[in-house]
Amino acid sequence: MDYSKNEMMAIATGREFQDGELAIFGVGLSMLAGFFAQKNHAPNLIAFTEGGVYGSTPVGGLPWGIEDNRISANATSFTNAVDALCMLVAAGKVDNAVIGAAQIDKFGNVNTTGIWEPGTQPWKVGKYTLPKVRLNGSGGANEIAVGAKKYLIMAAHEKKRFAEKVDYVSSPGYLNGGNDREKYGFPGGGPAAIITNLGILRPDPVTREFILDAYFSFSSVEEILENTGWELKVSPRVKMVPEPTEKELENLRAVDETGSLRKK
Repeated sequence: MDYSKNEMMAIATGREFQDGELAIFGVGLSMLAGFFAQKNHAPNLIAFTEGGVYGSTPVGGLPWGIEDNRISANATSFTNAVDALCMLVAAGKVDNAVIGAAQIDKFGNVNTTGIWEPGTQPWKVGKYTLPKVRLNGSGGANEIAVGAKKYLIMAAHEKKRFAEKVDYVSSPGYLNGGNDREKYGFPGGGPAAIITNLGILRPDPVTREFILDAYFSFSSVEEILENTGWELKVSPRVKMVPEPTEKELENLRAVDETGSLRKK
């Protein structure tokens, strides 16, 4: 079957959603993954956006924003970010979610704030300094990372993104590993998986360090190790992710009816 890396990543992410979950995800591949799950195997999945659009499905293709007509036309309710991020996410009512990452480390901490010159990162100098490249910030991802029962991270698997330690923690994963999340009283359970365009990483249940759990048919363990910026451990049960079925691809493409996310 002919499919792209983006489609494989979206299907692998969508398989992580279960029927009946309350889920939040943003635009792009994360929304494609979520609404694919709803159409394919989780018809009772309830979705909402950080802008407060609740209970909708895309109309006429995937939206370019979290509140545009394609996502708000058939919503059950249309409220605001305070309701979405405080009344639902922070209150611990969200079962699953998807966030993106410009930079990510072995404990699932995500940086979407900026990229610093080596040696000038805030955690090294003890104060916030101006980054070399300023990024968009966390948006609602920090609230999701702290409050969701679990969440998924989607990212292109590149060595520059997968760092030993992120320059800045925009959205906390397991911080320094172990029970660090519990020390800070975070109500959410932390990241359940990192899903990339090469494979899937999952956290060790004790150390919380992410290890390689599975690879795609077009990738390999060696390729994933070469594209990771830390000494990535490999599960003794590492396996190949099942390829998309014809039905999965049909449902995915029905959601992405304009084909805007099928490339690469």
